[in-house]
Amino acid sequence: MNPYQKKFRWKVFLLVFALVIGGASVWYSNFFVRKMEREEALQFQLRVKVLEKQMQMYDNEELTDVFETIKKNNKMAVIITKPDGALFPDGLDSTKTFYPTDTTREYDSLYFVKQLAKMKEQHPPISFEFNGEKLTAYYKDSFILTQLRLFPYIQLGVIALFLGMAYVAFSSARSAEQDQVWVGMAKETAHQLGTPISSLMAWVELIKSRFNAEEDSLVAEMENDIHRLEIITDRFSKIGSKPMLEDHIVYIVVKNFVDYFKVRTSEKINFVITGDTQVRAMLSIPLFDWVIENLLKNAANAIENEGTITINIIEHLTKEEVFIDVSDTGKGISKTNWQRVFQPGYTTRKRGWGLGLSLTKRIIENYHSGEIFVRHSEIGKGTTFRIILKSSITYEPTTNTGIPRVG
Repeated sequence: MNPYQKKFRWKVFLLVFALVIGGASVWYSNFFVRKMEREEALQFQLRVKVLEKQMQMYDNEELTDVFETIKKNNKMAVIITKPDGALFPDGLDSTKTFYPTDTTREYDSLYFVKQLAKMKEQHPPISFEFNGEKLTAYYKDSFILTQLRLFPYIQLGVIALFLGMAYVAFSSARSAEQDQVWVGMAKETAHQLGTPISSLMAWVELIKSRFNAEEDSLVAEMENDIHRLEIITDRFSKIGSKPMLEDHIVYIVVKNFVDYFKVRTSEKINFVITGDTQVRAMLSIPLFDWVIENLLKNAANAIENEGTITINIIEHLTKEEVFIDVSDTGKGISKTNWQRVFQPGYTTRKRGWGLGLSLTKRIIENYHSGEIFVRHSEIGKGTTFRIILKSSITYEPTTNTGIPRVG
């Protein structure tokens, strides 16, 4: 199994585990909330009974003290209403009053109206009679109960924020560590390749002088391959450092590499370059050639028998961008894998490392400040990758009618 698939499964498992814990926490908190709601409902019933008895036995001084003691221990916000709309609040903000004549406190009758509306939304009232008049009592949740309802969600929010920050921190640290490993391996590889390449160059010169093979085509191809090894070494040495970007005509850069690549690929694969011949962009040739090489290799591997690889270079004058579309007539990529193909380790080949497109994406995005993505793909018909670069317009745009077939 691909290590990134395992990583994805672990993420899903941890997410489900976190959701289960969060759900259990919310359920457990709600269990206490419901229990406290029942207790407050019983306290409200007791409060109403006390008020009713106190009204009925108002002149009984012995019981008055008992009623007042019960009310003090039952600190609930209650409003009693009469049929004519009059309000009798108890247990609400003591700094407010709905009596205009009371100058000792702030007059705010709307406060009590709003509190009554909130009570009506939260709980059903209790009705009782006093002197033949029907009274209705309302109450609202206590401050502690309100906070207890919100607590599990606040708790989950804080935990989620902490986990998110921890995940970002660990991911950044892991990414930095991986980058250091990659840079170290790349520079060491470049260092190790230096000596055998120098030896090969000397051996080729010796062959040319000893066997008078200055014009031999095989020796020329050997020199091309040695030059290619030098470019590859240069690529690895540039990883981890900011490359020098230079102004180049994109078509010439692409054509030079295609000319090298096509003679080392099956003759059944046809290469075509179309589009704009003059558009320019800031490029690092060793690294950009690596991008084209990876795309062409993937395209060639996707073509099982005969097929065509097309590179279309388009200038977007409005956005001052260069579009480079690399298309093949291969087996295609399912839409679910359009993003995954750029992940390190993703490959459809038994002996593949799954690093080519990952490096390609990094070179385009990190070193050339561009974009690369799967523009279109269809199973059995082929795939098109699109590269977007900023153009360096140093010429007068001309109308282009197309490029002849290469190869």
